[in-house]
Amino acid sequence: MTSFFKKALFLLFIVLSQLGGVQTNNAVEPDAWNLMPQVHVDSSGVFLDQIVVATGAIQFPPHIRLARAPQPGQTASFSRSDAVRLAEAFVPGLSITNWGGAAEVRVSRRVRVFEESDLVELLTATLQKEYVKNQGELELHLTRPWPKPEVPDEPLTLKVAEMPALGISPSFVVTFELWAGKESVGKWQAPILAAVWRDIPVAHSTLQRGQALKDADVTMERSDVLIHRDAFLNFPTIDESIELTESIPAGRPILNRSIRVRPLILRGQMVEGVFQDGTLAISLMVETLEDGALGQTVRVRNPKTSRELYGKVENEKTIRIML
Repeated sequence: MTSFFKKALFLLFIVLSQLGGVQTNNAVEPDAWNLMPQVHVDSSGVFLDQIVVATGAIQFPPHIRLARAPQPGQTASFSRSDAVRLAEAFVPGLSITNWGGAAEVRVSRRVRVFEESDLVELLTATLQKEYVKNQGELELHLTRPWPKPEVPDEPLTLKVAEMPALGISPSFVVTFELWAGKESVGKWQAPILAAVWRDIPVAHSTLQRGQALKDADVTMERSDVLIHRDAFLNFPTIDESIELTESIPAGRPILNRSIRVRPLILRGQMVEGVFQDGTLAISLMVETLEDGALGQTVRVRNPKTSRELYGKVENEKTIRIML
């Protein structure tokens, strides 16, 4: 056999192979509805177009809910006759005779592993909204390993079942449930370390007792208000009547107990005490037994009878005596 003849046969073989490939690729699939062997669904249910695929020119299966979804971890099975019966019950007159695929489909739930990071994110968002609110930025850490359960692979919500009476503290235990729509996924308990971060006022230099807070050398520093629970959070202030009740070293936070509204009257001061009974008003001089701010109730004493009375501060010179 000459080399020319061999080359001709080789080229003919290649051409025939290519033609055969074209015919194979263009083979027309038969018209049929084919049952899948296995599918995964979510909590919304089992739908016809999930368990059946169409081939050829046949109409694609409609989105018909055939049954409830199985519980997570469980499976449900549907034969071809089951699928036909359920579909015809929802669409009267529906008739599909050319069925293919598997003899039975096994349906299970789509699941995923619920990681520790998933829990911390969901728990933080829930506790921030329901407990911390606008008091600061909540940060949580678990104090023991999370078991990483399998949960439905769909949006989850977290509901707090039990919290300590004092609410969120630096260390506490929370009981919660996970839900997929209206379906309870499970109930767990987790020990938590928590912090709530926000800016609080801190003395930049030593502050003196009696100094107006408005003019004090104060800086704002990010701190955990679960530790500094008594921190004065309404700063900065333009109220000139707020003063320090104690000296505060540099670097110390400004606490609620360290401030007060500057009193209008001082202990030991003689002021006018006014008794009011309808249109009748009687006044006499009384001695104040404690400092008092505007609107505050303080003890006073009638110097003539030594009787102690209570009155409300109206201004720096007058107290209205309570009868």
